[in-house]
Amino acid sequence: MPDFSPFTQKIGVSFNNPDLLVEALTHRSYLNEHRDYTGNHNERLEFLGDAVLELAATDFLFKKFPAKPEGDLTSYRAALVNTVSLAESAQALGINDYLLLSKGEAKDTGRAREVILADAFEAIIGAIYLDAGYVSAEAFIAKNLYGKIDEIISRRAYQDAKSRFQESSQEKKGITPRYETLSEEGPDHARHFTVGVFIGDEEIARGEGASKQEAEQSAAEAGLKKMQW
Repeated sequence: MPDFSPFTQKIGVSFNNPDLLVEALTHRSYLNEHRDYTGNHNERLEFLGDAVLELAATDFLFKKFPAKPEGDLTSYRAALVNTVSLAESAQALGINDYLLLSKGEAKDTGRAREVILADAFEAIIGAIYLDAGYVSAEAFIAKNLYGKIDEIISRRAYQDAKSRFQESSQEKKGITPRYETLSEEGPDHARHFTVGVFIGDEEIARGEGASKQEAEQSAAEAGLKKMQW
């Protein structure tokens, strides 16, 4: 069991009940390999933290953008609290170094690790809420998330990646991008798709996912980064 005190110092939160933090950082897989472990995994805290996060983010955006309609606020919130955003914040806090995982899960990278990190971030919010109340949980969220909103809007990250890539391609190249499925593997219940995004005949980037739609979004996101759009 790691020493969590450096982590609490880094995030600026002192827990009255340190067991809540340990629970927030415990993935279900850890319990499968450590039968003698008497604590709980973090899924209940994640459930709670997700609700606290949604309320806090909604309140923040409602007050920050008093003239924006509901549709815009919904898009802003989705971009602010999505898996990628939460995983980035979790990485910045060093949560990855304190997660309690099985040996198999510890090897995960990419999307699988992003989900684990995002879930742990929400679980920490839930733990803070239980330990110190809403004001403390909202302060943690404000410190680690609210500052992203201006960049999200400037990059149009509140739009889905395919929409952003299409708009940029049409604006800068005068061409509508197309998507091509490059490979499709795995059994019916666990398909894995690789999709390429093309501008004209040029392949710009590739993406992978459990569905064609997910792979296309991944390819578009990779294309935006490559083209620096």
